[in-house]
Amino acid sequence: MSRFRYNRVLLKLSGEALKGDLEHGYKAEAIDAIVARIRGVLNEGIEIALVVGAGNLWRGLAGSSGGMDRVRADHMGMLATMMNALALQEHFRMAGVSSIIQSAFGVEGVMPRYDCETARKALAAGQLVIFAGGTGNPYFTTDTAAALRAIEIECDAVLKATKVDGVYSADPRKDPNAVRFDSLSFDKALELDLKVMDAAAFSLCRDNGLPIIVFNFAEPGALEGVLAGDTSRGTVVS
Repeated sequence: MSRFRYNRVLLKLSGEALKGDLEHGYKAEAIDAIVARIRGVLNEGIEIALVVGAGNLWRGLAGSSGGMDRVRADHMGMLATMMNALALQEHFRMAGVSSIIQSAFGVEGVMPRYDCETARKALAAGQLVIFAGGTGNPYFTTDTAAALRAIEIECDAVLKATKVDGVYSADPRKDPNAVRFDSLSFDKALELDLKVMDAAAFSLCRDNGLPIIVFNFAEPGALEGVLAGDTSRGTVVS
């Protein structure tokens, strides 16, 4: 019997995780650290899909606030997630991890368009699956893309990688009295106005009974812990 509670998951990474201590772009050591953590649980038989943001390269909201058309700015963000997906895939390749990329919109010769059945088969075969291009639509974040893809490929949970070890009543970096939650119901998170994920992503998970686990991805052993159901490693919203 598997020691893990969640055996097929979608891991949502921020684009910032790829830049390490740089202001923007990529830092090889930061990406290699991501790869090492994920490779460890892949070797345990966990099926993992990834969605990565683009904050290390571009933010659509920042572009639109500067006067750009929001649709055009969001299209640029989608393309930036594709660049991040390619960077991750290359580092996984160098680490000996087999992966495929699927994008919300295909780019011939670079990456194929998203196909649910192909993604499921790749996961079942032990391959890492990286989803790029967001949902393919403006006005939707990569959080929403993560929730949508997780539902489509029948994941057990969405894992949101952050810099804190769960959901707090306030920002623990600013408020020393912030209270950490081991677990929360969707309704309680709404009542307390806790920003677990954006509203569209949160609604998708709530309506489809898909747990969201918020945890500190950089903490040693945290990924294994949350996969095993250890609520001291992260907050489970279900």
